[in-house]
Parts: sequence; structure tokens; C-alpha cells
Amino acid sequence: MKTFALSNCHYFDAHDQRHEQQAIIIRGQHIADICPMAMLPTDIKRIDVGGQLITPGFIDIQVNGGGGVMFNEQPTIAGIEAIRRGHWSGGTTAMLPTLITTDHTTMHQAVSAVAQAIEQVPGVLGIHLEGPHLNVAKRGVHAAHQVRPFDPLTQQLLQQLPPECYLLTVAPEQLAAGTIAQLVAQGIRVSAGHTAADYAQIQAALQEGLSCFTHLYNAMTPMQSRAPGVVGAALEDAHSYCGLIVDGFHLHPTVAKLAICTKARGKMLLVTDAMAVVGSETRQFTLYGETIYVDHGRCAKADGTLAGSALDMATAVRSCVNTLALSLPEALRMASLYPAQFLGIADRYGQLAPNYRADLLLLDEQLNVQQTWLAGELVFQASRSRV
Repeated sequence: MKTFALSNCHYFDAHDQRHEQQAIIIRGQHIADICPMAMLPTDIKRIDVGGQLITPGFIDIQVNGGGGVMFNEQPTIAGIEAIRRGHWSGGTTAMLPTLITTDHTTMHQAVSAVAQAIEQVPGVLGIHLEGPHLNVAKRGVHAAHQVRPFDPLTQQLLQQLPPECYLLTVAPEQLAAGTIAQLVAQGIRVSAGHTAADYAQIQAALQEGLSCFTHLYNAMTPMQSRAPGVVGAALEDAHSYCGLIVDGFHLHPTVAKLAICTKARGKMLLVTDAMAVVGSETRQFTLYGETIYVDHGRCAKADGTLAGSALDMATAVRSCVNTLALSLPEALRMASLYPAQFLGIADRYGQLAPNYRADLLLLDEQLNVQQTWLAGELVFQASRSRV
């Protein structure tokens, strides 16, 4: 079993304390130990990382595409592989490939591909089905003719993988009472998104076990003075999680900052809602037969409607630090530890500690990804890396 150390690094612990002159010892696919340089055994191979920051790899629960591929357009293991590779430069080492509203045949293909990928492709944790059981009034770019009620076909589809491998985004007001409770009882995580629900309807959904809100503020009822809406219910609840797209287009920085400050600590997750352009040279792609363009980092249809993002996780972390004035350790947790906790895998992902997966990032002073390590293997190195 291969053993080596990433030496001469620094990292932050759970108390935000910065530790300098450290070494991360990797054995096989896992972290074996973390120790000061002075205590590093002399017989271990060393890779000097030049004093740069080591952090856990990022975990993204909403990845529609990357590497020039849209999951909807290529719901295969080859498509997943391309998407995964496209996100390594942005620091994502684990993800939920995300399928937006589509027909049942494509949904079946996507779930089958993810089942295969979970076994063969490190970093694929499950699937996020964003639709089709949404509210057409809040559909965004989702195909209106594919939005439909919850049906037996979806119920069958949700039995093909272990329940913990599913994240299902729904409009709670479109489901029969008790449906969310039944899904949660099976072990499936349910998120509210593309929803016109009012505050009372979200309260009822939370009582049934709703545990997340998909891209908070976007495609949901806003918080108003006499109508808290979905946003108010999401920010008030201390137990559920919220995904947040910090790309400067989906949310005004002040809105994003206030949301992070308001929500219970540990419950706000950075997500990308990434499209095919991430990790690719292409500046346009096709969705539902329509061309989506990227203009100065903004993904949109020809009519200006937002269509996902060109965001990667490292950029989201930098935006949290540089634009929202969030502390670096907290921004890193929003991209790693908190998603791991939401997915129930924080015993092996999202932290720097012995026996955890050696999914690691090397970041420079500007928080650009210099290296990405996946299960102890170097999978990305920036061309200007000092290592």
C-alpha cells in the first residue's frame, strides 16, 4: 500500500486554529495521520507543498454538468466521468450528478448510470433528481411539458439505488399529504425547490421530514413582511439545510450574506448548479434542444432567463471570503464538512483526520486550486503550481 506525506503545509482545525509546518500522511486511499514536520518519520516519502493550504476536497450536491457535458444530454457513466473530471480544477472531489426535469426513460438511464458509477467511479455519491415533480409556475428553465405529478414510475425509480443515494427536489405543494413522510421513511432525502408553496405548506413539509432547500431564494416564494414564504420558513428552521449559489448572479451579495448569518450554523451549503461549461473551453451548450450561452460568467437562455451556472466550488469559496467577508474556515466547511453532514457521510468525508478519505486540495494564497487529490491519487495539477 502506497504511503507518502504532503509535507510543509498548513491547515485549519475545527476551532479555526491555523496549524503551520504540518504533514498529512496518506496511506492508500485514506489519511493515516497528521503531524508537525518535526515528528514526520524520516522513512516516509515526502512531497513538499511549499507551505500552502491543505483542505478537504469539496462536495457538491447539485452538478448538472461539466467538462462539456450535460447529464440530461448524456445520462451515462461516460457522461458522469466527463462531468467529474471537469470539476477537479474547481476542487470538487465528490458530487451528486444532477438530473433536471425530463422524461421517465432518461431518468431511468441516469439512475442506472449512477448505480454503475457508484461502484466504479470514485467521488460519485448518488444522484440528485431535481424534478420532475415541481410547480410549473416556478419551473425556471425546466421543461414545462415534462413537469408532472408524483407517480408510481418515480416511486419505482427510487428503489433502484440505496435510499441514502437519492436527493429528490420537489415542490411540496404539488405532492399529496404524507408523500414526503413516506419518502423520508424509506431513507430518501427530500428538498424543496421550484416551488410556489406558502409558509404553512413548507411548515407542513418540514413536519413530514423535508430536510433541504434547493438553491435558496431562486425559484421559490420570497420572504415578505406579512408572508414569510419558502425563504422565511427555510431560514427560520434550525434543522434543515439550504443550498446557496454564490456566483454573483443568482443572489445579490448582501442577500447571500444575510442568509448565511441568519441560518443556523452548519446548515448552509455551497452548491454550484453547474452546467456543461464548467471545466470546459466551450461557452455554450444545449438543453432541451435550446442553446444556452455564457456571457461574462452568466449562464442564460437567449431571452436572459438564468440557466444554471458556470460556477465551480473553489470560485464559490473565494466569493464567500472576498465578497461576503466570510471567514475562510467557515467558507471551506460550507463546501466540505457541511455537505458531508447533510449526506450522512461526515464520518469519512469532509474533514482532515486519520481514517478519512484522502480527498484533498492544495490551495494557494488566492484560494486557487493548485492540486486535487482523490482517494490518495493526484488527479489535477494547475499549470502554475509551485509544487
